Amino acid sequence: MIMRYAVIIEKGEKSYGAYVPDLPGCVAVGKTKREVLKLIREAIELHLEGMREEGIPIPTPASTSETVEV
Repeated sequence: MIMRYAVIIEKGEKSYGAYVPDLPGCVAVGKTKREVLKLIREAIELHLEGMREEGIPIPTPASTSETVEV
């Protein structure tokens, strides 16, 4: 079963950070946006694997995002 989690990407001064609102503690940092996307995908997989091993229920993706023009 494929699950699609919202990922928030933030650009810092020298790197990019990413986190998953539905998976607290699941974060990644990379030098480029492409790198941080690769790393957060790996982080999500590892996070979910750890939850399964510990018998913690996997949260259903619930967060969404929108872009608002102002």
